[in-house]
Amino acid sequence: MAGENEKTGKKTASAAARTLRNPKASKAAKSAAGSALTQRKSSEVTGKKAASAASRTLRNPKASKATKSAAGSALTQRVKRK
Repeated sequence: MAGENEKTGKKTASAAARTLRNPKASKAAKSAAGSALTQRKSSEVTGKKAASAASRTLRNPKASKATKSAAGSALTQRVKRK
């Protein structure tokens, strides 16, 4: 299944950390960034709420490139169910 062997890369983890430090980042963006950072060195997968937040972040035209990178990483690490 997708998401089981994925890890957040170094550049994406750095982008996620910037998002978490950004006082203007939305709650959804920070949720997605936190999920991506958690998966930097662990085998955890993105939960339903974090995946939803990541999806909202990717659709947000005002979200920064770094924020969208972290959100994309979090969504990549969501286990896909059939």
